[in-house]
Amino acid sequence: MSTTGLLGAAQIRELAARLGIRPTKTWGQNFVIDGNTVERIVRVSGIGADDVVVEVGPGLGSLTLALLPVARHVTAVEVDPTLAAALPETVQTVAPAVADRLTVVQADALRVTELPGEAPTALVANLPYNVSVPVVLSFLERFPSIERILVMVQLEVAERLAAKPGSKVYGVPSVKAAWYADVALAGNVSRSVFWPVPNVDSGLVSLVRRTPPDTTATREDVFACIDAAFAQRRKTLRAALASWAGSAAAAEAALVAAGIDPRTRGEQLDVRQFAAIADAVATARHD
Repeated sequence: MSTTGLLGAAQIRELAARLGIRPTKTWGQNFVIDGNTVERIVRVSGIGADDVVVEVGPGLGSLTLALLPVARHVTAVEVDPTLAAALPETVQTVAPAVADRLTVVQADALRVTELPGEAPTALVANLPYNVSVPVVLSFLERFPSIERILVMVQLEVAERLAAKPGSKVYGVPSVKAAWYADVALAGNVSRSVFWPVPNVDSGLVSLVRRTPPDTTATREDVFACIDAAFAQRRKTLRAALASWAGSAAAAEAALVAAGIDPRTRGEQLDVRQFAAIADAVATARHD
């Protein structure tokens, strides 16, 4: 094992072999084998001694070991029962001085609705590619105490989350993430820092929570409006929102009330404009 408090490539492979772990595509497992990368993630995340961090998909513990000396506590949510059972022992062996700061929850992160101990203030994770967007959005929804998120995801996903109106990759994840937070790309990560090496590069994306747009519509209503707007991207909003609003005429009336040209397309609007449309539809339904 490493004497620096972090796991190196050789230690990670050795640990995986001892546990009989072979990374699976089903759970999107790609383990970080570079200590500089996990230290960079922790540094960019901005977490400090007062933070209670939730980490999703800790795997063999590479990032966990970088988080523990910096945060007050880390709650690691791991779906793989073998990895979940092994993590406390790994931390106790490699970094015994901070082992008491770790809690491991063996669970599917998408089904987690509560966590033990203090409410988390940050989410920092190397997220499995196949669930990255749902995890980010669900944790923002379920844990309002989370103020900051720094996640490593597939670069394409990072770019999509951080995209602004008018971008070719701007879409549903971009708008829904913007409901909760200010979102920005925080750097690129080479595929070479992973084992096994994935077929894509990764990116860091930062989300800093802010107050949602001011609207009388519910978040569910706004998100339904967003889904409808992007379900048929090439259609104007008057046509795309017709079914959701009740009719093309109702959609047009709501768009006009929100100060938006009915001929506009969804990728041109920001989250506040979608909130204004949902607000207008909700108001019309109550009249």
